[in-house]
Amino acid sequence: MIYEDEKDYIMRMIKEMVIVLFSLMLGKKYTKVESELANKYSVSGMSLDDFKAMADKGEINEAENQLLENINYGNKEELEAAILFYEYISEKEDDFLKQHNYSVEEAFDGLKRLAEKAGYGQLGTE
Repeated sequence: MIYEDEKDYIMRMIKEMVIVLFSLMLGKKYTKVESELANKYSVSGMSLDDFKAMADKGEINEAENQLLENINYGNKEELEAAILFYEYISEKEDDFLKQHNYSVEEAFDGLKRLAEKAGYGQLGTE
């Protein structure tokens, strides 16, 4: 099925982009352990776990909006929180995302916008 191939491609692109953003923006190598330690990250006083909890309740767009409205693009920990948020969202099931008016494509676009606003140009464009 073409759709599954496209989704797999986008998921691979998101994973690669997360690795690249960690390297370029944060100056460190990404490991899955980062996700497990994500509770140490926050954006404007709201923890990454809070953003994830909103997403788990189906408030994905609201969590994304709040994150992007409050992020300090000069703060590496806040950028890391945003990257990990998009990675987390991208791993949600398609049905869940559709039910809550979101998609993996939107997560990929969010990562691209994050990179642009942090000064990394057109990262992720083909």
